[in-house]
Amino acid sequence: MTDTVISSATKEVVIGFDRPFVMIGERINPTGRKLLAAEMKEGDFSRVEADAVAQVAGGAHMLDVNAGIPLADEPALLAKAIELVQSVTDVPLCIDSSIIEALEAGCAVYQGKPLINSVTGEDENLERVLPLVAKHGAAVVAISNDETGISEDPDVRFEVAKKIVNRAADHGIAAADVVVDPLVMPIGAMGTAGQQVFRLVGRLRAELGVNTTCGASNVSFGLPNRHTITGTYLAMAIGAGMTSAIMNPLHAEVRSAVMAADVLAGNDENCAAWIQANRDPAAEGAERGGRRGGGRRRRAAS
Repeated sequence: MTDTVISSATKEVVIGFDRPFVMIGERINPTGRKLLAAEMKEGDFSRVEADAVAQVAGGAHMLDVNAGIPLADEPALLAKAIELVQSVTDVPLCIDSSIIEALEAGCAVYQGKPLINSVTGEDENLERVLPLVAKHGAAVVAISNDETGISEDPDVRFEVAKKIVNRAADHGIAAADVVVDPLVMPIGAMGTAGQQVFRLVGRLRAELGVNTTCGASNVSFGLPNRHTITGTYLAMAIGAGMTSAIMNPLHAEVRSAVMAADVLAGNDENCAAWIQANRDPAAEGAERGGRRGGGRRRRAAS
């Protein structure tokens, strides 16, 4: 059994086989969010703070933090965002950047053991990112593409993932600290995208013994009623063995699909999380009221 342990200064989250699915909040990312990008560039992090609090309240177990803004000082922005998010919530973070200097700045201020997002199969990228992961005792997201790009053949993606896991071991990073992203493509453009991921997740779990994640919203890009597609994809991915995803926990149908899949996969013991999230507050209050009162009281005769 593989457990990937991620922590903040005071809280630990475990990504693992036969454990509840880990929802990693995606919203602290200025890509495609012009207002957030403009605010962060000007030093206004109020929206970052609000997004952090809202996602945790919505059920996120971890948060992804990205500060990739063109022509901005990304290392400084990412470090500031991480410090702010850690000041308003105790969940562990995923430090997200394609720039090594930004990853270094984020790791330098982070309190706990982060998940670094990400490393790819290119030799140059491996030799830059993996020493940083080892230095900070972090875990890392391994994206299964290399110099040749993203293959449509899931077996090729598996070999890229295997290469990353083996190269990580050369740096003293255990397979438990490598979380593979099998790369889900938009299903509207590639009709086999879901099947590819389900097949690949099974191999990654059985043959490499690694945990998995993905950018869940990619699968529904360009389609109407996106949240239903994303939620159904995640439920099926959980059935195939996926253990975490970077996703939006504020979409109720997506969150509910994940929680229901956990129940059906046997990862929600006694359905406790499902019951807590879906219990009717009015009915519960009435039940408590009935117990306190011990039955209906008679009205006094006037």
